[in-house]
Amino acid sequence: MPEGNYPKQLILLSLLHKTKGIVLNFIRYKESSIIVKIYTEIFGLRTYVVNGVRNTKTAKIALYQPLNQVDLVVYENEKAAIQRIAEIRLLQPYQTLAVAAPKISICFFLTEVLAKCLREETGNADLFGFLTESLSIFDALPKNYANFHLQLLLKLSEHLGFAISDARDLQAQLQAYGYKFYHAPHNETIQQLINSQYGAAILLNGTARSEIAEYLCLYYRLHVENFGELQSLKILKEL
Repeated sequence: MPEGNYPKQLILLSLLHKTKGIVLNFIRYKESSIIVKIYTEIFGLRTYVVNGVRNTKTAKIALYQPLNQVDLVVYENEKAAIQRIAEIRLLQPYQTLAVAAPKISICFFLTEVLAKCLREETGNADLFGFLTESLSIFDALPKNYANFHLQLLLKLSEHLGFAISDARDLQAQLQAYGYKFYHAPHNETIQQLINSQYGAAILLNGTARSEIAEYLCLYYRLHVENFGELQSLKILKEL
């Protein structure tokens, strides 16, 4: 699926590459174009401009919905900050992530987290494989998925280099940086989440789930530069 003409002078400096990717987000650009950020298997984080994608006569914008897994043929020009896409197709259509309300909220949260964490402009096959497998599992889970985002953050920390292997260590680090636990820190439950696979039946009420999500986000703020506040955290409190 061609994505518009690429200037001849830049083609000479560019090479076509095949890679898989996970869409993170996009913004509107001019009348019918978008600028999209995609985490690719080969190149890491990349920014692409896509022309004509918002034309009402086409449905191509659906390809660029956050967390979509896509197959790409891209122009890679090391001198350009923004690249172009030659071909794109949906790699694995999701069945539930866009229709189940709780999953939509979790996806919104994960999109914001990943956009803040995935900044490296180099490929990381292990991290990419972990993310695609996790998202596919999430899509396929028929139940026991309300804690998925908590488990993903716990597992993702290992791939990012600051693994949370023990609940008490998490508590100690937060306290060392001045966080005060006004309620029980849920260490036993957090350890269950660490030790369990996605879909495990770990009972949590909404309040406990929100508190653990807050702990994990604070932990990420300690380790990810400019992680900042998450707007989507408020939405998760409604789960």
